[in-house]
Amino acid sequence: MRFLQKSVIIVLLLTGFIHIFARIPTEASLTEDLIEEIRNSISLGPRDRAMMNALTSNELPEIALNREFLTKHNNLFSHKIETSGITDQEKSGRCWLFAGLNTLRPKVIKKYNLKDFEFSENYLFFWDKMEKANFFLESIILTADLDLLDREMEELLRWPIGDGGWWSYVVNLIGKYGVVPQYAMPETYNSSHSWIMNKIIFGKLREDATILRKMTQEGTTKEELHTTKVEMLKDVYKMLVLNLGEPPADFIWRYEDKEGKVSLPKGYTPKEFYKKVVDVDLDDYIALMNYPGKEYNELLQFDKARNIYEATDPTFVNLEMENLKELALKSILNDEPVFFACDIIKDGDFEKGILSPGIIDYQSVYGIDIEMNKEERILYRESSANHAMVFTGVDVQDGKPVKWLVEDSHGKERGHEGHWTMYDDWFDKYLYVVIINKKYLPRKIIDLLKEEPIHLPPWDPMIAILKRTI
Repeated sequence: MRFLQKSVIIVLLLTGFIHIFARIPTEASLTEDLIEEIRNSISLGPRDRAMMNALTSNELPEIALNREFLTKHNNLFSHKIETSGITDQEKSGRCWLFAGLNTLRPKVIKKYNLKDFEFSENYLFFWDKMEKANFFLESIILTADLDLLDREMEELLRWPIGDGGWWSYVVNLIGKYGVVPQYAMPETYNSSHSWIMNKIIFGKLREDATILRKMTQEGTTKEELHTTKVEMLKDVYKMLVLNLGEPPADFIWRYEDKEGKVSLPKGYTPKEFYKKVVDVDLDDYIALMNYPGKEYNELLQFDKARNIYEATDPTFVNLEMENLKELALKSILNDEPVFFACDIIKDGDFEKGILSPGIIDYQSVYGIDIEMNKEERILYRESSANHAMVFTGVDVQDGKPVKWLVEDSHGKERGHEGHWTMYDDWFDKYLYVVIINKKYLPRKIIDLLKEEPIHLPPWDPMIAILKRTI
């Protein structure tokens, strides 16, 4: 009898599957006839076979490199901002942090007549991880009634404390924790190779999330939840200390200037060091975005995208590209380095340090057209801001920028001695955000900061840089 019941169930299941698949239109399938039609649609001539031989034996970018473009390329710029040294984030997603500190670094070098200077990126990296852990755990408590398959939960759980970040993250961290010179908290292996450390802490925080959700759903008091969360943060702090070292509460700064004069040692807390040595008002800097498809001359805000719980979510003034370019040019010509975000993956030669739509010619390789406008690239996830760097120069001809000098944070081995030459048409296609001092902005843009922002959800495609950067 039991065998008969099982047989009936199997027959019913098979019948159901047959019924389901019978409803799928055959014209949607990759049938044998269709495969044959596709196979017969191409005929490889001598050029195609030569290209296939080349592609199957070499790296694709080398084959597609536009040699004709290279003969016209140069690394000359009509205006350069004086800088010193190239920083290296190595195998971590801290570009936003390096770029943010690299906009401040030249000011300290100039102020104290130094040969070189570098902030401790590791110091702010440590506190960014702690703040993100706190934000994550608080968010878990606040969203305990949401289904785990809810879109907001999916975004929250994907990158609990990822390396990604933004200019406002730098501002938030410096305002709360100050800064220290690099020697006061130097790089460690895991600060510059953060993937494994992140994976372990992600796992710990996700385990903590299961506990907090159950406690919240069971009606645990706010006081008990807070006590539990603090114990969880203590675990994260210990893990970060073991990987990154312990952040200093105070330190001694002493320096030698270009003339060889050595200063007297002086003690600082990190916040004192920023206020007395760096002394730049970060509230003067405004984020400007080019987000086609959204209304221009409007204030945009990415909800639940901050790194510090009590801080404000990131806001951007959305402007047409020509406005961004005009303001970036004005800043650079006044020796003001410009933090910006772009899609570094597109149309670049990493060895020679060239960013241009003409440098890599994939269309000639495959004989097909590959073209989408900027709005389409964003919406269809073909492009997004995934890397932050700093403009330190520009080449102006006949009153217009032809190419831009870019300082990267991947050491001297990448690009042209650590720099990129960005051509102006690449700027148009793949640059998304610039940070500009408000003294260069017209009043109508500054006034937009007082308006109620247009709110964008945590899963908006332009939010990628806040989650994971390269």
